[in-house]
Amino acid sequence: MKSSSVAESRETVARVSVTDAAAQVIDTLREKHGELMFHQSGGCCDGSQPMCFAKGEFRVGSNDVWIGTIYGCDFFMNADQFEYWKHTHLTIDITPGRGSSFSLEIPLGLRFIVKSRLFTTQESENLTSVLNGEDYLAQQK
Repeated sequence: MKSSSVAESRETVARVSVTDAAAQVIDTLREKHGELMFHQSGGCCDGSQPMCFAKGEFRVGSNDVWIGTIYGCDFFMNADQFEYWKHTHLTIDITPGRGSSFSLEIPLGLRFIVKSRLFTTQESENLTSVLNGEDYLAQQK
């Protein structure tokens, strides 16, 4: 019997996840708009909320970081903001209310919100890798 190392037995830890309620809204939006993507806004006009777009409608570039997928949707954030949030797990949820953005859920009278918590030491040792926006785009070709 072959023994496995501790590193082999560890599962990678996702940096971002989604609640069941938010997943239901994603299903509704996907039916209407097709494939979707998210970008964690950096604040200012849209209040630092996760924004949902039809895939490809938000231009990803070298200043963005791909941090994972939620419910089949790629999730990006500005690289400077990621430096600040890289030690936190993000959970995307939904709440009633109208946001002031171009995010696809706004006409439904809902808005996506982000909840965060610090990773544990063990989680931090097993995080999924991130990709620079340009590297992500190169892999998609």
